[in-house]
Amino acid sequence: MSGAAASVAQTIDAAKKDGRGTLIAYLPAGFPDMATSVEAAVAVLDAGADVLELGVPYSDPVMDGPVIAEATQKSLENGFKLKFLFPALEEIVRRTGKPVLVMTYWNPVVQYGVAEFAKALQAAGGAGLITPDLIPDEAAQWMESTEGNSLERVFLAAPSSSDERLARAAKDSRGFVYAVSTMGITGAREDVDTAAHTLVGRLYAQGAQRVCVGLGISTPAQVADVVAYADGAIVGSALVKALGSGGVAAVAALTSQLASGTKRS
Repeated sequence: MSGAAASVAQTIDAAKKDGRGTLIAYLPAGFPDMATSVEAAVAVLDAGADVLELGVPYSDPVMDGPVIAEATQKSLENGFKLKFLFPALEEIVRRTGKPVLVMTYWNPVVQYGVAEFAKALQAAGGAGLITPDLIPDEAAQWMESTEGNSLERVFLAAPSSSDERLARAAKDSRGFVYAVSTMGITGAREDVDTAAHTLVGRLYAQGAQRVCVGLGISTPAQVADVVAYADGAIVGSALVKALGSGGVAAVAALTSQLASGTKRS
């Protein structure tokens, strides 16, 4: 499949109409190398992920768990540069026809130039940006760069956030609000924190149209738990681990299993 992808918002709404939640897969660009990271991204989208988060490797990944931090470090050691991101993104969208969000710390965007990054992202067919360390109060430049275009902007919300901050994230996000299910860094966990359920309810109460939950989801059962109360489940560390240990075939197989958890009863 090829051509322009649907937006993330359209994809979530279509899945909901179909009686299921949305599966969002995270993989870092350039891990274990640039070509394999593209093949892995295509494979997870073909295997049942609805949306891809393509991570930008960064030298100071303060919010990443050990699995993702190690993978992005390897990508940087292998020579990843931001200029490699856009051709990879374009190829993934062309080959799958599914939406790809870029997930990045804010500093690389500033270094590249905010308006320039927005233009390059749109030109490559990217759906938008997830900015884990950028809060809406400090995002004026990014908001300005996304006015008048189709780029989606996904802000994070945590259990510790005030209702006022949740309302702001709900208002300023386009696509969905990213609910961080547990406090602290990312990584697969045995139990997805019950705080996620409360947080999602609070976000809807503050006007969020779509909410997806990330951090700690690694099994089809956990995906099913999350999509019972949220629009989608985001899986990262478990997929990166599978790619690192078993290559493209392993990450595709795990995605297929995780996708089985998206059907709502």
